[in-house]
Amino acid sequence: MSDSGRLCVGLSMSATWLSGEAWRTPDSCVEHLFTAGYAVDLARQAEAQKVDFLFRPDALVFNTEGGGQPGFSSLDPTVQLGAIAAATRCIGLVTTMSTTFYPPFIAARQLESLNWLSGGRAGWNVVTALDGHRNFGLAQMPPAEERYARAREFVEVVRGLWRSYPRDALTLDRERGQYADPAQIRPLEHDGPEFSVQGPLNLPAFGLPMPLFQAGASDTGRAFAASIADGVFASLPDIRAGVELRRDLQARAMAVGRQARDVRVLPGVQLTLADTLADAQEQHHATQGAESRARALRLLKANLGLDLTGWPDDGLVTPGVLPVMTALPRSETHAALVRRLITERRPTVAELLQAPEVCGSGHWQVIGTPANAAQAITNWQEAGALDGFIGLPRTPHSLKLFFDEVMPLLREMGRVRREYSGPTLRENLSLD
Repeated sequence: MSDSGRLCVGLSMSATWLSGEAWRTPDSCVEHLFTAGYAVDLARQAEAQKVDFLFRPDALVFNTEGGGQPGFSSLDPTVQLGAIAAATRCIGLVTTMSTTFYPPFIAARQLESLNWLSGGRAGWNVVTALDGHRNFGLAQMPPAEERYARAREFVEVVRGLWRSYPRDALTLDRERGQYADPAQIRPLEHDGPEFSVQGPLNLPAFGLPMPLFQAGASDTGRAFAASIADGVFASLPDIRAGVELRRDLQARAMAVGRQARDVRVLPGVQLTLADTLADAQEQHHATQGAESRARALRLLKANLGLDLTGWPDDGLVTPGVLPVMTALPRSETHAALVRRLITERRPTVAELLQAPEVCGSGHWQVIGTPANAAQAITNWQEAGALDGFIGLPRTPHSLKLFFDEVMPLLREMGRVRREYSGPTLRENLSLD
């Protein structure tokens, strides 16, 4: 956990506050989504509240069903965070790059460039991706084991490239005419099953190793996260799932020679906030339109092969109606979460479609007042279910209340920082 029990706080820069029907409200600012000023303004508000880092998820595919959704339509995350870097001072900037589609040399160079431009505030969300293969000449997505094997080697190559040109090699000796010490710059000469990369990188490392984040929650994903990640962005629908994941990741980390506190569990929390509980519930229902229901039905079919089209809302969904899957689900993690829900609760169709495992990609949901949100986060921390969280506001008003009330309340409770520890992401994550 972070020093002195302090929670590590991230804010998703994917436009979750425009989800469902929320983008249609007059105050959504959806027309400014692709402008630098809009992102910079959000970043400055987050920095004023001492949020540890901005977290920029990414997808290299755009689903056009239902006209698409603004939350999944985005600028390139690293380019966007580069613009934010110039307008902020201390907040971390965590970008996403896929090990399935990017070449490791390009990833190493772009990540280290962001690190230099931000003064050491960059972080890397390492993903293997769930989709997008047709945009990169692949007939189908490689299976999970293959993707993670490639990811392990990919991270090894990127870290090796960062080491290949250490900052100390920059001598900048004008008198002798030596810009850099060639004895300290070494070719990588990596030749592995997936990659052959000579190196060295063509820019020096900014400083200490960059913090890494990961989001896999399958058995293979957990093993990978425990070996490389400083923070795990987790889809956790309830406290019990958080406690189990955190204990498991800590045990796996220690098994590979790391300390339990080296891996921070950071669940996404979807926040639908208002001044009263009734208003928050009304806001939640108002943004969950027909497209949200249709998307939930599509996800159930893709992950479980379960087609509930035409089922009545009061129809019971039991384990007996789950078909035998003849192909791997789109997301093994989400499929497992939904199976657990159906097995344990036997929900109605209406309950299932409103469950976070289905309508919220498995993310924990808080629907209520800012005080409700602060208390829920505190309850999860005291139960040992998290080391921090990544905020996913669900409406424009929820985003405003997150800045104006939730963060100040958590600060008053002694749960989040009052000031930044230093100018780098490593310092603010309290990494040794």
